[in-house]
Amino acid sequence: MKIAAKEEELETRGHTDILDVTDRVQAAVDRSEIANGQALVFVPGSTGAVTTIENESGLQADLRAAVERWAPEDALYQHDRRWGDGNGYAHIRASLVGPSLTVPVVNGRLVLGTWQQIVFLDFDNRPRSRRLVIQVMGE
Repeated sequence: MKIAAKEEELETRGHTDILDVTDRVQAAVDRSEIANGQALVFVPGSTGAVTTIENESGLQADLRAAVERWAPEDALYQHDRRWGDGNGYAHIRASLVGPSLTVPVVNGRLVLGTWQQIVFLDFDNRPRSRRLVIQVMGE
């Protein structure tokens, strides 16, 4: 089995910024020369997450509204009381969505649905420089 890793830098705006990273992940698969296996996408950090979505403006708005219902930005969080950084909601949102995603790779291509893209979500309360770790494993 072969393993190839790549890190990508992302500049985000925070406040549930949604970035399509599908092309970056596919490029990592292409560089790996792995035909069949899986691609792991991981976000180091506790206020960012990774998932899939049909990345269009209506669903982006719906996703932002849904995470606002899950963990409202203006609610009282013990994290904020302890640290005073005002991003307790971002930690909760990231925990609910999750820091990683694994996608099958078949014949050198990510196996995604027609309307499915891989997205990075930045829930923090300010712009950030982020890392995205992509690890491709297989043969």
